[in-house]
Amino acid sequence: MSASESVTSRLYAETLAAPRADVRVNSAYLFRSVLASCEMIADFLTCAAGMFAAFCLEHSLYFGRQVQYSVREAAAVCIGVSVLAVLLLHRNGAYHGGSSLLQVRETERAIRVPVQSVLAMLPFSFLLDLKSSSEALLIALVAIPALLIAQKHGFTAVVRGLRQRGRCIDRAVVYGVKATGKRVLSALSHSVRLGLYPVAVVDDNLPFNGEWIPEMGYRGRRSVPVLCGPVTSALLQSCQCGTLIVALPNLSPEKLAAAVDAANQAGAQVAFLSATELREQQWTEAIDVDGLSLTPMLESFDRLHYAIAKRIVDLAGSLFLLALFAPLFFLIALLIKLDSPGPALFSQERVGRKGELFNMYKFRSMRVNAPKYEFSPITARDPRITRIGRFLRRTGLDELPQLVNVLLGQMSLVGPRPEMPFIVHSYTSEQRQRLQVVPGITGLWQLSADRAFLIHKNIQYDLYYIRNRGFFMDIAILIHTLFFAMQGGV
Repeated sequence: MSASESVTSRLYAETLAAPRADVRVNSAYLFRSVLASCEMIADFLTCAAGMFAAFCLEHSLYFGRQVQYSVREAAAVCIGVSVLAVLLLHRNGAYHGGSSLLQVRETERAIRVPVQSVLAMLPFSFLLDLKSSSEALLIALVAIPALLIAQKHGFTAVVRGLRQRGRCIDRAVVYGVKATGKRVLSALSHSVRLGLYPVAVVDDNLPFNGEWIPEMGYRGRRSVPVLCGPVTSALLQSCQCGTLIVALPNLSPEKLAAAVDAANQAGAQVAFLSATELREQQWTEAIDVDGLSLTPMLESFDRLHYAIAKRIVDLAGSLFLLALFAPLFFLIALLIKLDSPGPALFSQERVGRKGELFNMYKFRSMRVNAPKYEFSPITARDPRITRIGRFLRRTGLDELPQLVNVLLGQMSLVGPRPEMPFIVHSYTSEQRQRLQVVPGITGLWQLSADRAFLIHKNIQYDLYYIRNRGFFMDIAILIHTLFFAMQGGV
């Protein structure tokens, strides 16, 4: 075994398990998204059925004056009330996954929102000249909440049954034993739609070690063990933890950084009870869980539409560029072979997202006898670089084979540059944040004046991208890269 391989095996004995944990978290998040969509559809159909039942009951019970409704008018009122109800429920956080211990809040919302929707529909009916008697609206004020309450309890029962069968559960570890930690434990246990299943509580105080913490509530009480801190990657992996919830508001910066670092190494997500630690983070969305504000850290609950759009662009872009540059690939390979002995392509092990190792491809720009794992040359006069290699590195053409890595999903068109294992081995906690996202061919660092220096020594570019990334920022970086390459600056 080579020296590089031995270093890799020692360094990533723990972090190589991260992709599997990340898959669990992503599947749990996808499951929550599907549940939210299904619940929206169910609420829409329930409210429409309640409004339609009100029209039918008014006609069959001979309440008041008999109003003849056309199919168009009845459908317009039913759809209008249902759309308003779903929008109000979404605005009130009904689809965020949180729940209350006794589901009183859900019942209150199921009563209040239909009433608001029916009353809000009155002026629209008048403006659109839609027939709707006061008797039908009064019946709807009773029928819709009754149906919605029954549907909500039935939906929760179905989700609870799926969770009990272990469908897409995200195992959570709570950091902190005190009253707040106990409340988090109870809130998560009852928020079945959220899918965060608490399996352990970690505390740094030895007196709590070995105890069991029961959840609050008069039924369905369960307990979880208290494990002695500090939080380490080995401890989180032993619990098969997908999310670490920090429930200690006054945790020191050193302990907080150590806990986040351990979670990153274990492939677990991090969430806080308040947003005070995340003032500079822009990719956060607080989740209300029984009155508690649970704030995921940075990329804990990644925006699904952005991830899908990014992958589509990567696939389409890499396929198009590989087909477009196929003749250029052949020409560059021929020039490399004529310039110096050795293969035209160069493969090197790099570190990707969550510490996953992959082989990155490049056109060979250095001599065959050059060490495979060393810091990259910072000047074109480096004796390791071949004549054609100087041209390739100056124009960035040596990076073109990485389009294959993009096609395989190991890299993206835009993202932090992947580094060699021996460099990642010396990363600080701040620098390790680069491993939270898929590495890319180009990024902000490549467009900066600091590209001549070590990547991880100029971490501000990657951190800025991680905190502010989005579909349009990726497109902007690709456009800037194109003009930068045309000027010979890559």
